[in-house]
Amino acid sequence: MLPAVARTATAALTALAIAAVPAAPAQAWGRNEQNFLKGVAATLLVGAIYNQMTKPPRQVAPATPVYAPVPQVPSYGSVHQSPAARAFQTYTAEERRAIQRRLATMGYYRAGIDGSFGPATNAAVTAYARDRGQAERLASVQSAFAVYDGLLY
Repeated sequence: MLPAVARTATAALTALAIAAVPAAPAQAWGRNEQNFLKGVAATLLVGAIYNQMTKPPRQVAPATPVYAPVPQVPSYGSVHQSPAARAFQTYTAEERRAIQRRLATMGYYRAGIDGSFGPATNAAVTAYARDRGQAERLASVQSAFAVYDGLLY
């Protein structure tokens, strides 16, 4: 039984028991008076059950904060076929190494500075762009130049 209903039922039965003990002589409490008190107790009990059942559900705050979704860069099968890789390959070898050095200086790149676009360079460029809100720019060759130029100049 629901806790509130159980308390109400207990209170109603207690009231009925107290009312059933006559304060006046026994002849003063007839069957009609006793039935009336039983009806009052039953009405209180039914009312408590009805109120408990019709109470609106309690609103619960979300357990975890809601964050804006992070834009996802589409997958191209191989990191060497992505627009970011194609844009990277248009730079000179020295410019590509400078991009990798800049990413390493900022803590994004942890591989050898070789000027080639591999998984480590892809992960570093993606993390760098995501942290600056530019992840969607890596989806096309033309807009990937803006990310690389920001690292060079």
